Amino acid sequence: MKIIVIGGTGLIGSKLVALLQARGHEALAASPQSGVNTLTGEGLADALAGAQVVVDVANSPSFEDAAVLAFFETSGRNLLAAERAAGVGHHVALSVVGTDRLQQSGYFRAKAAQERLIRQGGVPYTIVQSTQFFEFVAGIAQSGTAADGKTVRLSPASIQPIASGDIAAAVAEATLSAPVNGVIEVAGPERFRLSDLVQTYLTAIHDPRTVVAEPGARYFGAEIQDSTLVPGANPRLGTVCFKDWLATQAGAGLAARP
Repeated sequence: MKIIVIGGTGLIGSKLVALLQARGHEALAASPQSGVNTLTGEGLADALAGAQVVVDVANSPSFEDAAVLAFFETSGRNLLAAERAAGVGHHVALSVVGTDRLQQSGYFRAKAAQERLIRQGGVPYTIVQSTQFFEFVAGIAQSGTAADGKTVRLSPASIQPIASGDIAAAVAEATLSAPVNGVIEVAGPERFRLSDLVQTYLTAIHDPRTVVAEPGARYFGAEIQDSTLVPGANPRLGTVCFKDWLATQAGAGLAARP
């Protein structure tokens, strides 16, 4: 089966392409570097010719409100139009658990717009909503760091992060299955308090910052409740525990953050 992976050279995309190729499929990474640009439409028709499935795991290069909305809307429209023209039978997209509950954030408003386009796009689809990647914990820490650079203020709300390899496996399974025309949620095997998770990470990498649990702290501009960042009933669960992932990072010589 010919499968085009938009954003196929990134963290999730590269793992996904490797998984699909290992299963004997013609999985091709598409990105501006390979001559495929979903913002301009360049190379889309040629890339999608003969493809049965298109998987979109691309992310916006900018998280500024207007820029991220323009990225997901423009890319989504161009991609879905090219898929309809090419007769693609399944559109798979990676999104985020809690997107509909995080609409105070410009990034998540843009992800919601992307999901609406997919639902209305005329191509059978599966949206895989994932909880936050383990690899994103550093970014969460940075987002909550105070001006003094010593304190990180984060909500104690629940979070159920997941390894990027487990996300790629879940997206691969969705890619090789029939479209559900709906959402599949995936999450890690463990639930934490957000503030505790980030403190554990900082301690493990010998980062001197201290996390302060602050119930009113915003998550990338959005107010969150205990249920905001976690999946509903019966998500697909990953297998990699956070402590095991941390051990692999330590083994790779992960440096302390400033």
